[in-house]
Amino acid sequence: MIDTKKIFEFDKSLLNDQIKTIGGIDEVGRGPLAGPVVTAMVIMPYDQMIDGVFDSKALTKHKREELYKQILDRAISVSIAQKSERVIDEINILNATKQAMAESYNNSVIKPDLLLIDAVKLNVSKNERAIIKGDATSYAIACASIVAKVYRDRLMEDYAKTYTDYGFEQNAGYGTKQHLTAIVTKGICPLHRLSFLKNLLGEDECTRLKDLRDKGA
Repeated sequence: MIDTKKIFEFDKSLLNDQIKTIGGIDEVGRGPLAGPVVTAMVIMPYDQMIDGVFDSKALTKHKREELYKQILDRAISVSIAQKSERVIDEINILNATKQAMAESYNNSVIKPDLLLIDAVKLNVSKNERAIIKGDATSYAIACASIVAKVYRDRLMEDYAKTYTDYGFEQNAGYGTKQHLTAIVTKGICPLHRLSFLKNLLGEDECTRLKDLRDKGA
């Protein structure tokens, strides 16, 4: 159930004389077989609520696009970062996600008085809190979830124009039947995460492909 008022009031209850701004960080793209992981840090004002904001996974594409524009129009600060499939393969998806989250924070000109992060601890701020299911608990994290999701989906739609076999415009890199079939019949493209394909292609083949990629072949 989408309850924007509840998550808005959760954030507002944290505001006080010392905490006047709250930043929310979330990620999108930990699970796909291809493309980057994308993170966003968003600082929102609390004088007016944007109705409908919630965990991006619970929203339709049309609603996310609508809210994305409203969030960007009203936000005090928005900072987006990403880590490529190569970084993911080198340091694993969790570490790549944490790096991108930290960059979202560090690259923001404005630093919030309180940083709320979906599920993980970053140790980038003196006042930060990791919240399990944060995108369904905190308004700031939910805003970050929407921004990261729309940004990444648009990125994958652009990639689909170059890599036409995999249906990235529809699956955003996730392992749909069409996508898996295309990998087996057409091979991989530069966006694929080889560390995610060992069960499909075999560890030896993924190692061989990684070596070729590292050599620039």
